[in-house]
Amino acid sequence: MYVKKNFDIRGIMMFSWFHIIWLSVLAFVTAWFYGTYNFEWMKIPWLPLSVLGTAVAFYIGFKNNSAYDRLWEARKIWGAIVNSSRMLGATTRGFVGNQFRDKDLPEAEIKAIHQRIIYRHIGWLYTLRSQLLIPERWEHLGKRDNRRVEKYHKSRVNRFGKGLFADQETRVELKHYLPQNELDELINYKNTATQIIDYQSQDLKQLRELKLIDDFRHMELQNILNDFYTHQGKCERIKKFPLPRQYDSMSFVFVSIFIILLPFGLIPAFQELSPQWGHWISMPFVALVGWVFVMMELIGDYSENPFEGLGNDIPMLALCRTIEIDLREMLGDHNIPEPIQPVNNTLM
Repeated sequence: MYVKKNFDIRGIMMFSWFHIIWLSVLAFVTAWFYGTYNFEWMKIPWLPLSVLGTAVAFYIGFKNNSAYDRLWEARKIWGAIVNSSRMLGATTRGFVGNQFRDKDLPEAEIKAIHQRIIYRHIGWLYTLRSQLLIPERWEHLGKRDNRRVEKYHKSRVNRFGKGLFADQETRVELKHYLPQNELDELINYKNTATQIIDYQSQDLKQLRELKLIDDFRHMELQNILNDFYTHQGKCERIKKFPLPRQYDSMSFVFVSIFIILLPFGLIPAFQELSPQWGHWISMPFVALVGWVFVMMELIGDYSENPFEGLGNDIPMLALCRTIEIDLREMLGDHNIPEPIQPVNNTLM
């Protein structure tokens, strides 16, 4: 997540320099052909071109709205995970105790149970994040059929994404928060996050058998775990089901058609103002209008997948650390880690 108030010129140029170059080349080549070979037969009336541009702008707007809906839904889901996690911590500490036992367990043992449940949940947070960052075929990092595109986006990850951070939290945190015997079993599952919640559920069952909770408290704690299944499923729905390819792909096609036709409509318009220099004067305007449409397309393209480890992602690492701090403070732990800070104005 980019956290600076505004993009600066340097950031915009780094994001779009390649497109500025090829648009400038396109503007120069078409202007040169017009001036050299007098391509009068290639004139396109401005009215149909403007109608086409309006239609393309509406289509890109629809795509960008859909991409923003996916991004904002993902952020709402992680906001719900934050709230439910705090509920789990507070409810575990408030519910699990000696209220219903004939013979009390030592207080240290009760605290160990609280810690086990809360630590396991922290492990679930980092596991879920790690699973959501696995690239899918339709994401930028999943385009393995094009080595140059893949290499380019890996460089972007290192400059503006998860590569800015020492991204070893999942391995480190799981070893710290899960018992070794559980970890050895969990890492072999295809969906480790799902199984961690199941371990929590089985733990609650044992607590009920030990009379450390009653039926009502068991049900309430299980409902919170069910909420985490719901949150995880919503994240997986966004991750596993892309913005429909027909909307994504055809938007790129429409923008390409419009930009290719654009010079043949703008150059004649400028030649009416200056027959001798109009084709050269049109160059910056062709590049500028094309750049605006390309940027609109790219904004939607880089917003539609909120879990791919790029700079526009949901800041899952920062949210995991926030929850970790809150829960460990509930337990009275020491040596609590600091919140994640932005790097290069990017918070992951």
